Amino acid sequence: MENIAWDEKFNIGVDVIDKAHAKLFRIMKKLIDMSEDDETNQTTYKEGIKYLEAYSMTHFSEEETYMRSVRYQGYAQHKKIHDNFRDKTLVSLKKDLELSNYSTTAVHRFVGIMNNWLAEHIMIEDQAIVGRIINRKGYDLSSQIPVISRVMNRAMTEVFQTESKFVSADYKGQNFGKALYCCYFCDTESGIRLQLLLGVEETLFFRAAKQQEAEKEMTEEEKLRVFGQLFQTISKLFRVETEYELDKDNLLTRDGFRANFMKGYPCSLLFTTKVGYFVFCYRSWRVKKQKPSADEKTV
Repeated sequence: MENIAWDEKFNIGVDVIDKAHAKLFRIMKKLIDMSEDDETNQTTYKEGIKYLEAYSMTHFSEEETYMRSVRYQGYAQHKKIHDNFRDKTLVSLKKDLELSNYSTTAVHRFVGIMNNWLAEHIMIEDQAIVGRIINRKGYDLSSQIPVISRVMNRAMTEVFQTESKFVSADYKGQNFGKALYCCYFCDTESGIRLQLLLGVEETLFFRAAKQQEAEKEMTEEEKLRVFGQLFQTISKLFRVETEYELDKDNLLTRDGFRANFMKGYPCSLLFTTKVGYFVFCYRSWRVKKQKPSADEKTV
């Protein structure tokens, strides 16, 4: 579990907002402490998470009121992020808790995703409210999500025999459980190079490999085979002209995935299945045309 603690760096200088943020971190820390107590029952978890959700919604409302009061130009985009977290991410996470009967793993996943989302949200979106950073223009995926979701569902059905459900278009690199990671490159017909990034929770990944929990028993070849099947279906989203072979260098550790993700992926989506979570990200850039070689010029 990544560190869950309030830090002075999260202060934006607005008292009502800073106090709310500090309290949210305290509530999350309390939930983790509860999970380490063998006597904690499902009812206690439910009440704790219900309180966390209720306080989060109160905070969103207060923050939005403040943004309107100062006529913050990024209000609409900021509110959309709040709404997406409330209507998509939280709904999916709570369903996961219920299906798992509030298991320790599910509680840790819930708090971990919430913690990382909040930390990133404060450092980027909330700091922009007071002008400490320049708010980046949002990448509007609303029109693409239905198409991407259908392709992801097809990939999950073909490879893992389970359906997927879209959770959030605002994935920020947070840990969603022990997972396997891989990146993939391909070029489109229009001269655009794509880098695709996948993170698949182990419980879901081992389903395809027909294994239980022993990652050490899965060879690199087996991992690449499963990822290859996924990328083969996902690449149908694009008019791919050139595909590059997957090898062991494409496999990433958690730290490698995090470092790669921080390079910036305009599209970063979180999905869930009955078996586990997975994330899909992609970025693109135009490939510079290489000058023809001397031999090519003489042809």
